[in-house]
Amino acid sequence: MRGVILAGGTGSRLFPLTKVTNKHLLPVYDKPMIFYPIECMAKAGIEEVLLVTGGNNAGDFIRLLGNGRDFGLKELNYTYQDGAGGIAQALGLAEHFAKGQSICLILGDNILEYAIADAARKFHDQKHGAKILLSQVENPKAYGVAEMEGERVVKIIEKPKDPKSNWAVIGIYFYDGKVFDIVKTLKPSARNELEITDVNNAYIERGEMTADKVHGFWADAGENIDFYLKACNTVAQSGANKTR
Repeated sequence: MRGVILAGGTGSRLFPLTKVTNKHLLPVYDKPMIFYPIECMAKAGIEEVLLVTGGNNAGDFIRLLGNGRDFGLKELNYTYQDGAGGIAQALGLAEHFAKGQSICLILGDNILEYAIADAARKFHDQKHGAKILLSQVENPKAYGVAEMEGERVVKIIEKPKDPKSNWAVIGIYFYDGKVFDIVKTLKPSARNELEITDVNNAYIERGEMTADKVHGFWADAGENIDFYLKACNTVAQSGANKTR
């Protein structure tokens, strides 16, 4: 399995902190935000990672992260996303890197208390399809929300006005190599982006989606200033400056 980390975007929701830097380079307690998803992948045994970034600070990632060896990676690659075409568009940039293998996709502002090694193992045993990770949240209207029948996800609604649950789809996904064929069929949404929710619903319609519920805390450090502060405080207070 190969890893893809998305670290682009304009960071407008964290302005003015992001006026002169990419949000994923901001500190979360005692280390840069981008360290957390990289460490998460390394602890799951993923050794080849592609980082997708954009904007004016792309070169800062290379200066900070280098070849990824400090994290235990065998290979850290970089690619550039022009503009803001959505998560699914950024994922599509990884097709050549994936080389037909399954991938783990992590949005770069995700902070987890526990590593995802167990989910990665279960997805490997699953052989095909997709897996998403879910966490209960206080503000489900801000996320893609999973509609559940027992433990099975039957649909994902993006930022619903009337959420059917408080189980949010966090920014960690596992896909087989067919995901790039799905991305190529997508049409831009009302905000002119290719939506990752449409990718996930395509797998659900095929009956090839599973879901795991995360253990410990999950923090979305990029949602807004208050969430960013909460993420910093949560990590500091828990002593979880390293994903367990």
